[in-house]
Amino acid sequence: MVTSRIDDLVGRVLGDRYRLTRPLGVGASAHVYIAEDTKLRRKVAVKLLHPALAGEPAFLARFEAEARAVASLRHPNILRLYDSGRDEAGPYLVMELLEGGSLRAILDRGSLLSPGQAAAVGVGVARGLAHAHRQGLVHRDIKPANLIFDEEGRVYIADFGLARALAEAALTEPTGAVVGTGRYAAPETLNVGHLDAKADVYSLAVVLAEALSGEVPLVADTPLGTLALRAGADMPVPEGAGPLGEILAAAGRKDPAERVDAARLADALSEVCERLPRPAPLALRPPADLDPVSTELVDPTELVGRPQLFDDGASTEEPAGADGVTSGEGAGGDGPPVTSRRSARKFWVLAAVLVVLAGGGTVAWAAATGRLLPVSHPVPNLVGEPRAQAAAALSRLHVRLGVSSSVYSSLYPAGDVVSQTPSHGRIDEGKAISVVVSLGPAPVRVPDLAGDTEQAAEQALSALGLRYELAPEVPSMTVAAGDVVSSSPSSGTLVPGQSVSIVVSSGKPQVAVPSLAAGASSSAAQSALHAAGLAAAEIYDYSTTVPKGDVISLSPPSGSKVTVGSRVTVDVSLGPHYVTVPNLAGDSVGAAVQALSADGLGVAGTNGNPINSVTATSPASGTQVLYGSSVTLVTG
Repeated sequence: MVTSRIDDLVGRVLGDRYRLTRPLGVGASAHVYIAEDTKLRRKVAVKLLHPALAGEPAFLARFEAEARAVASLRHPNILRLYDSGRDEAGPYLVMELLEGGSLRAILDRGSLLSPGQAAAVGVGVARGLAHAHRQGLVHRDIKPANLIFDEEGRVYIADFGLARALAEAALTEPTGAVVGTGRYAAPETLNVGHLDAKADVYSLAVVLAEALSGEVPLVADTPLGTLALRAGADMPVPEGAGPLGEILAAAGRKDPAERVDAARLADALSEVCERLPRPAPLALRPPADLDPVSTELVDPTELVGRPQLFDDGASTEEPAGADGVTSGEGAGGDGPPVTSRRSARKFWVLAAVLVVLAGGGTVAWAAATGRLLPVSHPVPNLVGEPRAQAAAALSRLHVRLGVSSSVYSSLYPAGDVVSQTPSHGRIDEGKAISVVVSLGPAPVRVPDLAGDTEQAAEQALSALGLRYELAPEVPSMTVAAGDVVSSSPSSGTLVPGQSVSIVVSSGKPQVAVPSLAAGASSSAAQSALHAAGLAAAEIYDYSTTVPKGDVISLSPPSGSKVTVGSRVTVDVSLGPHYVTVPNLAGDSVGAAVQALSADGLGVAGTNGNPINSVTATSPASGTQVLYGSSVTLVTG
């Protein structure tokens, strides 16, 4: 049974946890909702697939296996898959909720991306794809509807793993649903074999071309026609692609073996991002800005009035966004199957026959007319070949090599072929193929790095494609530790891949606190410290062993390692500390003891009756004695 209205399930709780609160989109095989995770108290997105899929064991097995694999992906440009499960309403996926809308929504509003915006979006998608490809996962359905933005404009790839699970269902689905969005499919889809990671790269190139121009390149009236076009020619680069032109051309090669991979595509797009000015923010179209969700099963990403790529009775293209597989029922729910496995197989056999007939047309015509044609050969692919090897390969075919121009290229080493004319078809012997040869990466201006931190210098050079070598650190009185003192070369231009030598400061130099001769004066100490680049701070203490004005000690002590400019404390002698014995006559013994203690003197004892008053002291009052000496009290 097919649910005909998306809002029928609002309020339902899936898996005793996810309460559907608001519809986001509908499609022939999936509904998308905003939901509340009642356990973690957060908003999530829930994709509820067609309930008929719950009865497909092959689909459920693949669905659960793919969900586990995709849930393990951790990358800032891949939409997080939190959970998956089954419900009476159908299998479902629980995903991270993003509020920035999709690239499809931006393009449907008529907004195009600038080269800088397209490069920024493309590098995020390519990095996400490269991460997934390293894990052995291929998306198989890269399209604008599956590129979602958060509120800050970061792009995320959605529906990883879903296309493969639905493909498994399509192999056994009685209605013969065929997975894959033909408008963005790679030409090798015609082979009906295993699609590898390079298919995702081609689809991304098509998406970026549409985002720049508003037109999907190499599109025919039917999906088969589209794939046939793409199998016969490399993807054309849209006008206005600017610095993205060469990169899109490398990603849009018809032959997967000649196509760049996602990691290399990400590097090339990142380099373009660094060269271009910071682009304007994307004209995001959040779901809240869209029209109210239709309750009919339609493709929410299809432009109104856009020509369809297929008739209603023979669809091979998957609805985008909320859908994961083409529905096997008509608009009213009672129509005939879209295709059957048998008719689909006949369809591909017929396509193969047509391709063979098309390839043999020239020979058949020649045999029928009896006319001799010039000897010709299939045009070889020379892109990426060194010029000398390309010339040798053509020489064996009796075809000449002509160099039309040379261009800087970050994708091809100097001397390699960047592009060729003609690039496909056949060429007669004696004719020439014109090529554009790479000059290697374009030279970049070396930045002045003096005063930058080591990390900032490394980032600046990496952004230009330059390497850096770290020379031994040197002390500096003016450059803080960890900052760049100098670099070589410090100006001019270099080719990406060349190195810049960086000298980093270890900070101010260390010196030893100087040693002083015995009996050195305070002025001699100051002179020695200043000569070593150190400052002096004097303090004064009494000493019975060091004459007045001489140095008692240094702190830190002599021989210690300190930073140039540090302050050293110089302890200078005041000589012995003398005090005068006070006149205590007439004082009580207790009062006399207190008076002596206040002057830093002690009491040696009392001569006489301690009850009587003090009559004299020994030493006598007025006598100069050392601080801390003892005085004898005499009483009457």
